Amino acid sequence: MPYKRVQDVAKIRRLMDAVLMIEADIELPVLLRHILEEACSLVDARYGALGVLNEERSALDQFLTVGITEEEERAIGARPTGRGVLGLLITDPEPLRLDDLGSHPQSYGFPAGHPPMKSFLGVPIRVRSSAEIYGNLYLTEKQGASAFNDQDEALVEALALAAGIAIENTRLHDQVRLLSVLDDRERIGRDLHDRVVQRLFAVGLGLQAAQRLSEPDLVRERLGRSIDDVDATIAEIRTTIFELGASALPGGLRQGVLAVANELAPSLGARPEVSFSGAVDNTVPQNVADHVLAVVRESLTNAAKHSHGRRFVVALSVGDELELVVIDDGVGLDPSVSPVGHGLGLANLRSRAEKLQGTMSVEPAEGGGTKVTWCVPL
Repeated sequence: MPYKRVQDVAKIRRLMDAVLMIEADIELPVLLRHILEEACSLVDARYGALGVLNEERSALDQFLTVGITEEEERAIGARPTGRGVLGLLITDPEPLRLDDLGSHPQSYGFPAGHPPMKSFLGVPIRVRSSAEIYGNLYLTEKQGASAFNDQDEALVEALALAAGIAIENTRLHDQVRLLSVLDDRERIGRDLHDRVVQRLFAVGLGLQAAQRLSEPDLVRERLGRSIDDVDATIAEIRTTIFELGASALPGGLRQGVLAVANELAPSLGARPEVSFSGAVDNTVPQNVADHVLAVVRESLTNAAKHSHGRRFVVALSVGDELELVVIDDGVGLDPSVSPVGHGLGLANLRSRAEKLQGTMSVEPAEGGGTKVTWCVPL
C-alpha cells in the first residue's frame, strides 16, 4: 500500500477514535481539548484554538489553545473575545481558509508577544445541519505546506461536528438537571404544605384547647401530646426533604388512609367515616397512593379549618380509575368566591390530579357542606 494511502487510513482511524470519545464519560473541557489536539495533529497545524460561544452567541465564552506555552500566553495577555477574523466566523459561520491571516481585511493584527501565524483554517462548531452555532475551531501555521487544503478542512469539520455534539449534550444535561432541581423544589414545597403544615395546624388547635383547661394535669398532658406532635412534624420534614415522599406505605393504602383519618380526628372533632370499594391495595401504584394520602390529608385539614362541620366522609373507590370523595356537613363554600381561587390547598389538589392526567372538583354537598372529588386514571 502506498505511503500516502497508509497515512490517509491512519488519519481516518484517528478521526473515528476522536469522534467516538464523545460517548465517554469525560468532562467537557477535557474532551474539547482532546478534539483540538487531534485536529492539530491530523492537519499538521502548529497552533490550534477552540472557542465556545456564550449563550447569546455574541462573543467567545471559552477559549482553549494548543501549541502556545504558558509563558507565551501570559505575554499575550487576555484571551480573545471574538473580534477580527475570529469575529467574522461568529457572524458568518462558514469554513474559512487563508494563506495569510494578517492580510485579511478584518484582521486586527497580533498583540505584543504573540507568535507569528500565517496560514489559517477556521471551521464553525455546529450539530449536523443545524443553524445553531456553538463555537469555532481555529488552526494556524500548516507544517510542511503554505496553506491548508480540502482534506484538512473535511477532517476538521468532522471534529467540529463531534465538538458540537459534546457541547450540545452537556448543555442539555445541564438543562435537565436544572429542571429536575426546580421540580424537586416545587414538590418539596407542595409536600411541606400537604404533609407538614397540616400537622402544625393540628398542634396549634391542640394548644388552643389547652388554654381553656383549668386542671394542671390536663394541661401538662395536652402539652405533652403537642410536644410529641412537634417531634413527629420534625421527622416529617426530614422525610419530605430527603425522601420527597417516595417511601413505601407500610400496611398499604387502606391503612394509610385510615391512619390519616385517625390522626386528624382531634382537629375535626369527630372521626371521619371511611369506606373503600375495589382492590385498593393491589391496584393503586405507589406514586398514585402517595398523592391519595396527601389529598385526604389536605381535604380533611381544609374541612377542619373552614367547614365547622360535625360529620366527615372519606370514600375511596378503585376500578378503571381511582375516585376519592371527601364530604363534610359544614357551612359550605362561600358563593362569592370561585372554588378555583380557594388558596394553595385546593390548587395543590388540582395540581396533583393534573400530573396524573386526572381531575379535581369542589362543589356543594347534598344537604349542605362541601364535596371534594379527586379522580385519576389507573
